[in-house]
Amino acid sequence: MKKLFFRLLIFVAVAAALCSLCSCSRSDIEKEEEEVYSLEFENLLQNTAPEKGDKIAVMETSMGTVKIRFFPKIAPKAVENFITLSENGYYNGITFHRVMDGFMIQGGDPTATGRGGESCWGKEFEDEFSKYLFNFRGALSMANAGANTNGSQFFINQNNGYPDATWDLIEDRYGIDKDVVELYKKMGGGAPWLDGHHTVFGQVIEGMDVVDAIAAVDVDEASKPFEDVMIISITIEEYNG
Repeated sequence: MKKLFFRLLIFVAVAAALCSLCSCSRSDIEKEEEEVYSLEFENLLQNTAPEKGDKIAVMETSMGTVKIRFFPKIAPKAVENFITLSENGYYNGITFHRVMDGFMIQGGDPTATGRGGESCWGKEFEDEFSKYLFNFRGALSMANAGANTNGSQFFINQNNGYPDATWDLIEDRYGIDKDVVELYKKMGGGAPWLDGHHTVFGQVIEGMDVVDAIAAVDVDEASKPFEDVMIISITIEEYNG
């Protein structure tokens, strides 16, 4: 009985220590973000170029090429998942199964139903939100079916802005800070109501004209293109400037 009691004590102590470490780790990450990143437009992470040697994705589609940078320090799991799936050829031959002009283009589901696909770990993984990444126009984000249900599906934000009156309505309806709305305006648009609901882990650095062209194709009532728009391949390369 005494041995069992001491084992329970040790288990509780270890669990408490691990929880403390996890808490400190997340706190440290947030503190590091505050020291490194900025919400000033000129220094905004999604408004700056990747550094030489950083990994980028080169997405070849049936309508052209899109190049995307990643944010691995802020969304490490989402980035690792996307890169691993890409390098394994998972996305090759998959369509953009949901396209909504003025909103986004969505892909990553091998069944093309919006209900399929899985992460590189074979299970759902948690969200990675940050106050320094937003669903701006051109942002690469995880699609999901609710909190912490990330798999293989992703979308690229495509909205190119609203009239000021509409921005005011969005600001009031979703309680979005005025400074954040101004950032959205300067970044050319996006979907601020998705922040805190969909993990942002990348940003298009080349090929938004291709994203716009994909968004403009004719779709059915389920927002599925009448003619398939394919992801031919996604290769991971080093950024050379």
